[in-house]
Amino acid sequence: MPSPHARVLTGLPARSWARWRRGRDLPLSTPVSGTEEASRRFLLYGVLPLWVVPGLADWWMHRRTRIEDTSGVRESAVHALMMSEAGLPVTVGLLAKINPLVLTTMGGAALAHGATALWDVSIATKEREVRPIEQHIHSFLEVLPLTAMAFAACLHPEAVRATLRGGPGPDDWKLLPKERPLPARYLAALAATISLGVALPYAEEMRRCLRARRMRMAG
Repeated sequence: MPSPHARVLTGLPARSWARWRRGRDLPLSTPVSGTEEASRRFLLYGVLPLWVVPGLADWWMHRRTRIEDTSGVRESAVHALMMSEAGLPVTVGLLAKINPLVLTTMGGAALAHGATALWDVSIATKEREVRPIEQHIHSFLEVLPLTAMAFAACLHPEAVRATLRGGPGPDDWKLLPKERPLPARYLAALAATISLGVALPYAEEMRRCLRARRMRMAG
């Protein structure tokens, strides 16, 4: 039979998430600004929201080159996969405590995103015109996951050291909520920005591709 201490550790993540919003929010602006706070603000108000800009530009290039009549559903599905690969580490990094589990998840997702981006371009170049400006947009989309991970690592050097040591701590490989969560207003605004600037346009792209495929099959 496990000891009381072991039972506490086993139930810790679930109980921690149940109390997620009960603590004080992490302040995103204080009268005294240092390097750490400036880096956090740039990550939260710069890197993450501006990720939407190249995403929208890429969607427009797909629309301009009529993806629905060329690479169609196959390429659009790869775009959805890449959004999932980028969205998972962002969600975990915003809500969970940064520890070896979260940093490893971010690194694995960044590698998967880069490999999928290469697959995406190999599909697109065989089926439709991929202009130099679209390739330049891709470069931004490929580097931003690594940029976000680098900022997270710099803001949590203790987690980086624990990761390099193999995560020896009892909570290093548990998905735990942040001790001081980000403000709910910020999280809601970011979710709305991503929904309107990324999820909605690419859902529209998939709808166009599916409709065009149905029309070709019917014809």
